[in-house]
Amino acid sequence: MEDIYKAYDLWLNNTQSMPELHSELLEISGDEPSITDRFYKDLEFGTGGLRGVLGAGTNRMNVLTVGRCARGLAMHLRRRAITQLLSGKPQTVAIAYDSRNCSELFAKTSARILADAGIGVRIFKHIMPTPALSYAIRKLGCAAGVVVTASHNPAEYNGFKVYGSDGGQLTPEDASAIYKQMQKSDYFAPPGRTFEELVGAGLIKYIDDEIVDAFIADAAAQLPPEEEPRRNLKYIYTPLNGTGIMCVPKILQNAGFENFEMVPEQSEPDGNFPTCPYPNPELPQALELGLKLAAERSADLLLATDPDCDRVGVAVKKPDGTYRLLTGNELGVVLLYYILTRRRDTGTLPKSPIVIKTIVTTELAARIARDFGAEIIDVLTGFKYIGEQLTLLERDGELERYIFGFEESCGYLCGGYVRDKDGVSTSLLVCQAAEYFAAQGKTFIDVLDELGKKYGFIETRLVNVRYEGAAGAAKMREIMKMLREAPPKSIPGRELVAIKDYKNGDTSYIDGGKREVKLPPSDVLKFTYSDGCEVIIRPSGTEPQLKLYYAAGGETREGAQGQLESFIGAFEETVG
Repeated sequence: MEDIYKAYDLWLNNTQSMPELHSELLEISGDEPSITDRFYKDLEFGTGGLRGVLGAGTNRMNVLTVGRCARGLAMHLRRRAITQLLSGKPQTVAIAYDSRNCSELFAKTSARILADAGIGVRIFKHIMPTPALSYAIRKLGCAAGVVVTASHNPAEYNGFKVYGSDGGQLTPEDASAIYKQMQKSDYFAPPGRTFEELVGAGLIKYIDDEIVDAFIADAAAQLPPEEEPRRNLKYIYTPLNGTGIMCVPKILQNAGFENFEMVPEQSEPDGNFPTCPYPNPELPQALELGLKLAAERSADLLLATDPDCDRVGVAVKKPDGTYRLLTGNELGVVLLYYILTRRRDTGTLPKSPIVIKTIVTTELAARIARDFGAEIIDVLTGFKYIGEQLTLLERDGELERYIFGFEESCGYLCGGYVRDKDGVSTSLLVCQAAEYFAAQGKTFIDVLDELGKKYGFIETRLVNVRYEGAAGAAKMREIMKMLREAPPKSIPGRELVAIKDYKNGDTSYIDGGKREVKLPPSDVLKFTYSDGCEVIIRPSGTEPQLKLYYAAGGETREGAQGQLESFIGAFEETVG
């Protein structure tokens, strides 16, 4: 506790010029649990950058932790400056930010620190979707990019995500290098020149609107061709008070989709997310207002994007007038089937096409892809690994083989114009696919039933178990250790068949066989049981929770659902 209180006192004594931080620190004086939670560690920096609760302390998102991270990035880039200079490429960083509280402040703080260190900065004039940042990095030839966002986390969170020159999230090597530089940086370094002074000096420049227009145009250009464009359906769209408002309406209107209405209470950017405290388009409670408006207007589809507009959620009207919110897996396989079908029928399917998914994404996607002659690539959880594969394909001159990638958490990407999931292009893709199937008298639900009958029904469910603070982090480590040392070999009605340990790099079969896992080490376990049911378990990299991905199959949807419920109950009863 001595080191924790030393850190607390240091911050208390050095934040007098920062009224909000200083006042918060004064309020927790003598509150040992609060002080401990804020100062027991530095906010972790990894391939996804920083993400945490807003507030004062080393384990919080604030101008000091963001500034330290920006200085680490600046020092990392300056260490590479000789190589960059020899190649004739100036050191430039692109910066974007979302609608969250403090996002603009953190973005301008980062811009100021980078520019004052001699790094050129290109920053968007307004809030902007994360995929637009990935696009701008590539279009402008930047050495790196930063987007200030906490994606779909609750309002009390914010984040600082760093991208490489390819427009993708950081490699583990670059993340480690930046973190090493961060550790050399003082939280309380002198502020240097102001943002305005650096703009005046030409070291910080705003990104032109032409880049945004080019992003929207290129995003639309990735989609399968339409033979007879139809615009007969009615849509409701909500950006959930986030950045989607900047691009989604425009891409839809440019494509001729005029018959959509936005949820008025969620159309204006607002970092407090007053109508959806957890702005995650996967969750029904985040879409309550959208579903209500959809019912009032008898809309065919509801589309929702998260605050940084890299995820899309969709609800489809059922015959009885109610709505079914599709899971990320369900929407993903429908979009995949649409892309493969349209590209095959229009002769635009590349030779040896490639589909990329994460290890926790439904195997139904693999069955569909293989039926069309496509290669399926499995990667670790996180879209950065899909982006990494795209960069490798581009390096080898085979990017045109890539047709679609997705993850179960509502992240999708059609085409190789960016290196992250894109809610802008996906929103248009959803509408085009809906019109295509509607012309055949089908909804997405009908398509899912057809796919299940042809390829087998697979039902999935994600269960999140939260473990807050230092004690929670220790508990998750203890659980993963226990599962490795004493795996649940027998649960009611099922016997364990195989254990895939992505940390140790092997698959162990209960009958004695072993097989190498050809993916980078990751703290992930997969248990497969005798009836084909599976569960994948991993600690979240962005939130204080353990994630359990359950999957079960059956000859009918009802049968698969029954298997899933039975499996979840049996596993939780055994593991506790």
